[in-house]
Amino acid sequence: MNFVPIPVSMLEVGKPLPVNIVSESGQLLLRKGQPIVSQAHRDKLQSFNASASPADAHAWQRAYGRMVHEMLRSGAPPEQVAKMPMPSEIRDSDYVEVQRFLGGWLDLQEVLRGLLYQGGLTLNPLERMLGIQDKAATLVSADADDSLFVLFQALTDDSLGYCATHALLCAVVCELTASKLGLDPMLRQSLMAAASTMNISMAREQDSMTRQATPLSPEQRELVDGHAQRSAEVLAGLGVDNLDWLDIVRWHHQPDSAQALPPNLGARRILHLADVFVARVVARRTRGALSPLSAVKTMVMGAQGEVVGLGSAMAQAVGFYPPGTYVQLHGGELAVSVRRGARANTPWVVPIVDKDAMPIGLYVCRDTSDPRYGIAAAVNFESARVTVSLDKVRKARQRMPAV
Repeated sequence: MNFVPIPVSMLEVGKPLPVNIVSESGQLLLRKGQPIVSQAHRDKLQSFNASASPADAHAWQRAYGRMVHEMLRSGAPPEQVAKMPMPSEIRDSDYVEVQRFLGGWLDLQEVLRGLLYQGGLTLNPLERMLGIQDKAATLVSADADDSLFVLFQALTDDSLGYCATHALLCAVVCELTASKLGLDPMLRQSLMAAASTMNISMAREQDSMTRQATPLSPEQRELVDGHAQRSAEVLAGLGVDNLDWLDIVRWHHQPDSAQALPPNLGARRILHLADVFVARVVARRTRGALSPLSAVKTMVMGAQGEVVGLGSAMAQAVGFYPPGTYVQLHGGELAVSVRRGARANTPWVVPIVDKDAMPIGLYVCRDTSDPRYGIAAAVNFESARVTVSLDKVRKARQRMPAV
């Protein structure tokens, strides 16, 4: 086994160690639970290049990162945080190895849908949930416009189910907004995890309710009203001990609750806004859909205080016409947005239907800041009624000028 060196200078004298300490060759130097008894003892460990097993070392580092995050969140000065020793406690969840997923958004959507459907009965839940969050973060970091495009396009595909697509799109919108606002990176991870799992207590029912032609029954309304609390309970039962994650899920419909953790207020409000925004652009049999532009406007209209700033940041992060949504151009063409532009209201688009309602076979990206291709109106998904080739969109984007 290749042992991992540990930061001996950060070990506190007199505190029990949470792992076995060995030399670089694997010789046991200190058992888990034993303390370093003096400075001379610590110096001796240093001379042996004190190490730990890879699993212990990585878990210990995660525990340290969590401790630092919690101290900074509570207002501890950075100079105090910098002097903190390695923690003497490691949680079981620190040992969880993230499951790695291959493929793109639709592959991840299928994995998440299965996990949400299984709820409290899912196998290896932490590994899978953390893997989903990690993969989602990787995909959105690699290409945010492609991420928005794929998920907005998938949002109205009944064959995929709604709950998982809604969750992933909310996670992307939250990440882009939180990044724009400069939220702490660890809190952003918790926010994405919360967005992906906020409806785990009613995933199957959510898919069913989006398809029904009648208003919600009293029993369904009760399920919706109580699902945030139940989802937090399901997640805790699956081993989630991240207080930020649980808090954001528990209060994502009541972000300003006095019972919630104060440091998470901004993250809760972001998820609440994203949840409402995504829901409004999808039609139900009992109501029509809003265009993304109209949904963006509703985030800001009537808002007060800091919520106005959050809504504005979200609108700028995803654009007034997010990739994957539709617009009517002044020339009469129907176009699909494919990349956010220099301003929120000037995306790059691909015309897909000409002014005579004929499909356009050759996909060419157009800059709507150019008056020749200006946007006349937003178009909701119900009105578009057209199939878009993702492969042709990606090839068209490859021919675009670099950002």
